[in-house]
Amino acid sequence: MASASAKLAASWAQGMCTVQEARLPTETLRALALVDKGGPFSYAQDGAAFSNFEHRLPHRPRGYYREYTVETPGARDRGARRIVAGQGGEIYYTDDHYKTFQAVIR
Repeated sequence: MASASAKLAASWAQGMCTVQEARLPTETLRALALVDKGGPFSYAQDGAAFSNFEHRLPHRPRGYYREYTVETPGARDRGARRIVAGQGGEIYYTDDHYKTFQAVIR
């Protein structure tokens, strides 16, 4: 029997690679906790609209998605890792600066 979160994922993550939240890197889990709390965030860009120019995520109206930095140990800048959150509760993770995404199953 599928869990409720797996059933929800089937509707919004259909056709995407998925990852269980518990299997994400530690820094990603920390960033997710901040997203859930509404901050505080380390970078001014955190919480900014993600435009989905690459069309890797399902098409939604402009402003539907928000992006957040995931700290990358040793990086001198924001690095390539991000969380993108949808207004409907969807969470996506990329570790290659938007080239690929995984739908996060919570």
